[in-house]
Amino acid sequence: MKTPLSLIIGLRYTRAKRRTHFVSFISLASLLGIGLGVMVLITVLSIMNGFNTQIRERFFAITPAVTVMTSQNIANSWHELIHATKKVPDVKDAAPYVSGNGMIMKGTQFAGVSLMGILPSEEAKISQLEKHIIEGNLDSLQSGKFNVVIGKSLAQSLHLQIGDHINILTPQTNVTLVGIFPRYKTFNITGIYHTTGGLYDNTELFINMKDAEVLFLPGQRESGVHMKLRDLYDAPLVTNQLAGVLSPEYSITNWTIQFGAFFQALSMEKTMLFVILLLIVAVAAFNLVSMLVMAVNDKRADIAILRTLGARPSTIMMTFVVQGAIVGLFGTILGLIFGLLLAANVTAIANELQHLFHMQFVRSDVYFINFVPSKIQLSDVLEVCLASMGFSLIATIYPAILAFKTQPAEALRYE
Repeated sequence: MKTPLSLIIGLRYTRAKRRTHFVSFISLASLLGIGLGVMVLITVLSIMNGFNTQIRERFFAITPAVTVMTSQNIANSWHELIHATKKVPDVKDAAPYVSGNGMIMKGTQFAGVSLMGILPSEEAKISQLEKHIIEGNLDSLQSGKFNVVIGKSLAQSLHLQIGDHINILTPQTNVTLVGIFPRYKTFNITGIYHTTGGLYDNTELFINMKDAEVLFLPGQRESGVHMKLRDLYDAPLVTNQLAGVLSPEYSITNWTIQFGAFFQALSMEKTMLFVILLLIVAVAAFNLVSMLVMAVNDKRADIAILRTLGARPSTIMMTFVVQGAIVGLFGTILGLIFGLLLAANVTAIANELQHLFHMQFVRSDVYFINFVPSKIQLSDVLEVCLASMGFSLIATIYPAILAFKTQPAEALRYE
């Protein structure tokens, strides 16, 4: 198979030493600009992917994907309810709960809290709560012992520790001969947990499900099951499917209803960063236009001679398309290599910079994590490389048309 003439000439023009050194400088600037843009894009998108992954893993360590709720007591029917939910293929597992609101009292200090009654053995199937226990253990939540696991932030604010006793008041009251008294129960702290970013630490307390049924009177508690899905983003679909499987007495919600706006904002942020940083590649492509236009003017005599020897206009056009595409290709490859290297080592680099300058780039109380994460996704890398090559090819259109319109007689008049 014969090599196309336009490819041979385009490669020769790319390798040849130009008489105009400024053209060579613009060519190098274009190549480096494209490489820089690709490198920055791959690195930033990898960091955004890392943030999304870390936040999602930590956020859903305790947060259920889908929740089925009812005001009825499910103490004796939760097995059947879980069996019914598992008829939906995307439901991986489920665990029962009983919840209610209350207030904890320690001496003269008070704090409003939400109490979640769980069965530790069942809860382990759908959440990573046990992994977040920093003191004590989750298995201490045994029925009838009225033990409680509290968050680290709440424990620090009320000066509580393992072994302390707290009174938990509920919205109900007890009527006695001597008057009306608030309904409360004394619990023993047997565990302290900590979620990254303190998402639940200040408000969520965990007790045994049977103890929760004793603490909260009928009509003052919420019962149901929390579910873990095979794919978190199937939550709306699973919600609709469960609505067709379960009776109308159950209400169903999912994480997209409660926290969807937050994750949508993260996704939008990544998209906007991609578009904005893509402008770096676009600027480099404009440099490529300048370089090719000057190359066309520099090679007007060569173009005229080729035309008189029988070269078709399309061959002349493709010659400069090849020249621009080669610069774009090498710039993309350069950016790809350094982008992957930087994205793979950005966590270590950021840690060294933090240590060197004695500053914290990422705070856990704001971003859920205290380090710069990174996760390279093949789809993002392909999109960046294709966009870079696309800009490079678009940049060759005007110079190629300019070369196409070159008239041999006019070009050779002063040669």
